[in-house]
Amino acid sequence: MCDAVKDLYAVLGASASDSAQQLKQHYQQLVLQYHPDRLGGEGSPRTEYAGKFLEVDAAWKILRDPSSRRQYDLQQRVQELRQDWPVDHTISVEDMTWDQDERVFSHCCRCGGGFSISQDEVDEEKRRKQQHDEEAVNEEELHGLVVCCDTCSLSVYVTWPPPTGMGKEVKGQQ
Repeated sequence: MCDAVKDLYAVLGASASDSAQQLKQHYQQLVLQYHPDRLGGEGSPRTEYAGKFLEVDAAWKILRDPSSRRQYDLQQRVQELRQDWPVDHTISVEDMTWDQDERVFSHCCRCGGGFSISQDEVDEEKRRKQQHDEEAVNEEELHGLVVCCDTCSLSVYVTWPPPTGMGKEVKGQQ
């Protein structure tokens, strides 16, 4: 599921707390309202209705099944948590210090603490992103994670371009 996904509950005019029966009622009302055959003739309103009808139908196909609804709800919650996290600023992993022995990127916080992210976390996020991207990956696109300071409440968004750069190396140089 991509980051800019529509809220399927809003498409149905419902809320996440609605029961399956309530979702079905919303779906049935919208299908009757937006079915393309409801308007006679050709033209813009018919096309708009067909688009809305397909959108409603796609939302229903996900929300009618309890397991796919549960999965959708989990993905929405993850997205909400990512969006709501207060980020102080954005830094590139290439601007962080690389510790070869620990396999960790680090950056000093203004409080004296630090932000750190392991190579394993970066690799895992890259794998997760690849698995969930249904469209072609844009090689120019930056990817990243929110990283919290180990001392204060500040957080930064650490970005990296797909598969380049290892930052400045401080330990384990040969």
